[in-house]
Amino acid sequence: MKSIAWILAWHLKRWGINHVFGIPGKPVVPLIIELDKQDINFILNKHECGSGYAAAGYSLMNKKLGVAIGTSGPGGTNLLTAAGQAKAYHIPVLFITGQQNMNDVGKALGQDSTIFGTDLVKMFEPVTKFSVRIERADQFKRYLQHALEKACFGVKGPVHLSIPSDILNEQIEEFELELPNNIPQINSSRLDEFIDKLNNAKTPVILAGKGVHSSLAYEEVKNLAELWNIPVMTTPGGKGTFVENHPLSLGALGLGGTEKASEYIKEEIDLMIVIGSKLSDMSLVGISPENYPKEVIHLDYDPTFIGKSLSVQTLSIIGDIKTNLQLVLEKAKDRIKNDYNSLEEEYEIKNSNNHSYMSAINAIEIIRQELPEESIVFGDDGSHSFYAIKHFNIRKPGTFFFDDVFGAMGHAIGYSIGAQLASYNSRIICLTGDGCTFMHGTEISTAVNYNIPVTFIILNNGRLDMVDKGMQQHLGKAIGTTYNVPLNIKKFGESMGVKSYKCCNQFELKEALQISNLHNETIIIEVMVDPYEIPPTMKRG
Repeated sequence: MKSIAWILAWHLKRWGINHVFGIPGKPVVPLIIELDKQDINFILNKHECGSGYAAAGYSLMNKKLGVAIGTSGPGGTNLLTAAGQAKAYHIPVLFITGQQNMNDVGKALGQDSTIFGTDLVKMFEPVTKFSVRIERADQFKRYLQHALEKACFGVKGPVHLSIPSDILNEQIEEFELELPNNIPQINSSRLDEFIDKLNNAKTPVILAGKGVHSSLAYEEVKNLAELWNIPVMTTPGGKGTFVENHPLSLGALGLGGTEKASEYIKEEIDLMIVIGSKLSDMSLVGISPENYPKEVIHLDYDPTFIGKSLSVQTLSIIGDIKTNLQLVLEKAKDRIKNDYNSLEEEYEIKNSNNHSYMSAINAIEIIRQELPEESIVFGDDGSHSFYAIKHFNIRKPGTFFFDDVFGAMGHAIGYSIGAQLASYNSRIICLTGDGCTFMHGTEISTAVNYNIPVTFIILNNGRLDMVDKGMQQHLGKAIGTTYNVPLNIKKFGESMGVKSYKCCNQFELKEALQISNLHNETIIIEVMVDPYEIPPTMKRG
């Protein structure tokens, strides 16, 4: 017989989950003690939301499961935004919240998370795939198994277990569960139609979305494009799924998209192959009924959003993207494959005469020039990432992650920390802004406390730039978008014990990036950018 806390910690260790993120509180102490006993590192974050973000980044990089722990009441509600972000990203994260003893339910309790207080189970339901309270010890095995299956099968996503303190301490018979890691490889029955349409298309284009990241179908998308000589665009969330020094690359479409993609979409496209995208409004900026493609082939595991955004004839290819593309390529193996060589990228770094700040475009180009090609960038939500979507050329697939659906500011700070712990030798970069740093910048202290060598590149222009410029363009006036006292990020970083650099020109930025490339400690690089520069986000209504 073992306690539920022991059994849960034992399973996590057995599954290779060596880091769990959270903030302690009385109801979850039994679990945290067991984690320590079984040599699982409990990472103390600065806010529960940050722990949820870190757990998601950890899961994204280790391809297993992330775990975030919060206490009852506000500890749980602070995790809700991170759960919503993980659901939009389709990342399996186990959110565990505490609760006072079941024997005391119905009494007046501090931080009550039942129907008598703040009902966390109901609150988590819309932002997870499964949310339940374990009210008896004999429920634990079944509910844990349900949670794992919901998190890891089909369209992946977060789940939530509320476990009262006395239940954590109860002893039950030991059991053993496997962590589900094999998604059913559902094959479409319409692949021959897919191939026929590819063969007959005159002006096709591929639009690669975030689902290519999820399915790791980078090579298959590349082979599909090369075999049929199809130009490739990415959605903002699909940035990083296709190398951008490839002759077939058009760069990103949508918000922050390239001129090349925007011009191409104005042509008469007879077939658009959408791969792993919900086709959100951020992805379809620049597309209107006047330039809709004649037909769409849409590959996705989840049929929910297929045919909703583009009102044209659509062939649905439902199932695992990687598997279905492999089958298409196998069926078409007799086609002649074209040979493509990567294009040489040349950067003309322009001098700035301003000694107080630099152009954000210039900064992104210098960052691309100085970072090793295998560096993995997590773009936060704001104009800084849209500058990167347009100007940061991808040289290796799977090296840029950005969410164009939920869009929680500051999430990339936590994601990059978790990702670095999951793959310690990888070069992890967080690209964020001063607004995001105001929200979740204290999580950088978590990185330095545990010697997690993330480089945080923070573009600072003293305002919520994307909203500021959008309001000015569409309303003629911006309200509540600038900081009367801007954040001094260098001093902020130094106050947390982080090696910090303030860069106002290309020379300072290059020097800081070269130091960060040593990749042996947490570093902040503050980049002072032009507060009046117009970001590539003005096409959105």
